[in-house]
Amino acid sequence: MSDVPQTDVSRPSALPTAKLLQRQTQPLVDQNSNEYLDSIEEEWNKKVDVEIETLVDGMTDLVSLASIEDKDKFRIAQEAFQAQCRAESMIRAAHSLMSTIHSMKLLLLLSDEAQIAKRRDAELRVVQSEKSEAQKKVAALLDELLSSRTDDGSSGENSRGDGMQTT
Repeated sequence: MSDVPQTDVSRPSALPTAKLLQRQTQPLVDQNSNEYLDSIEEEWNKKVDVEIETLVDGMTDLVSLASIEDKDKFRIAQEAFQAQCRAESMIRAAHSLMSTIHSMKLLLLLSDEAQIAKRRDAELRVVQSEKSEAQKKVAALLDELLSSRTDDGSSGENSRGDGMQTT
């Protein structure tokens, strides 16, 4: 009876991890930080250049399709379809540029380590100054408390407060 019963129920197991579109995210060993950043910048520039070229070519084609000539119905329909395809291509390029701009803004905001470090250091200085001021206040209050206690003890009063000295 030590056999595991066979059932139709699937047992959960670890799913294989997908490794789609793997890109090298770490710089090569023989590549320093500046070279790596330059290569990333070049990739971004190429993406932007391709999308802008698509927009310019699309606009040029739309202008050439809008020429007024003696055209038959087939030619008009063909040019309308071409204009629609070019417009859709331009819309995709514009959306791609907008997402690239959004990504660049996020990278700028999230990777501005110098500004984050400056803010952290300024906050640290403020907190340290507040801490030292609080320590000075506590020390002054403690000195005041201890001096008032020693003054009370040297005036000759006992702990009962009746003014009589005990021997």
